[in-house]
Amino acid sequence: MEKTSVFTHRPYLILSALLLPVLLGGCGVSTEPIDANTTGVFNHYVVWPFSFLIKFFAGMFAGNYGLSLVFMTFLIRLSLMPLMMKQYKAQQTTREKMKHIQPAMNEIKEKFKDKKDPESRKEMQTQMMALYRDHNFNPIASMGCLPMLIQFPIMIGFYYAIMRTPEIAQHSFLWFNLGTTDMILPFIAGAVYVIQFKVSMSNMPGDQQKQMAVLGYITPVIMTVFSFNVAAALPLYWSVSGMLLICQTLLFKYIYRDAGQVERASDPRTTV
Repeated sequence: MEKTSVFTHRPYLILSALLLPVLLGGCGVSTEPIDANTTGVFNHYVVWPFSFLIKFFAGMFAGNYGLSLVFMTFLIRLSLMPLMMKQYKAQQTTREKMKHIQPAMNEIKEKFKDKKDPESRKEMQTQMMALYRDHNFNPIASMGCLPMLIQFPIMIGFYYAIMRTPEIAQHSFLWFNLGTTDMILPFIAGAVYVIQFKVSMSNMPGDQQKQMAVLGYITPVIMTVFSFNVAAALPLYWSVSGMLLICQTLLFKYIYRDAGQVERASDPRTTV
């Protein structure tokens, strides 16, 4: 039985969500301008609606495509927020349960520490599963993969809507042109995701934070390097999305700061 927590798997899903559009961009996926007649299910029902909304909100903001991208990013994060809140609360509850059953888990591991034969390993797994069952603890369900999987088509669709809406490249926002590479935005995007990673990992045990430290810096570095080779609209989107994620995580930490303790206190199987 590994000593790593089930929560250590989630950052790899985050990394995949961030880098999948980058990888697809280098695999021949079309970046031609999109319209209502573009073929393909994903193009027609995901990418084109996002492109349409980007242009629609730009019209509302007097042709400001930068504000349109910021507003669209906000709407996407807002629409995903109930799902993410539910996931965060479940993770907090599971983390508290994990803390409570950790001593019993360590006892089982210590009991079978020197027994490497298949029968002993199987017995250890059986006792672990019985411990999980007694405390209503499901390590697989606690990984929280579903919200991330739901986000994949949304985030990828919005990414390609930006790539395939040529009107964006014809406008400027703040100090940069949305259609050309900016030398400042990539560093902002990278820094935002370093902060976002630190905020998301802040309530994890120190050993798990150390395990995830490399991942926490690889993602922003890759994002920064990639941002130097794309139009500024993309690092703008990533920067705004990252800042919203930081605010969302801090809000969840405040709202559900006692969620695990409340759940544990209401569990009749739990004793202090």
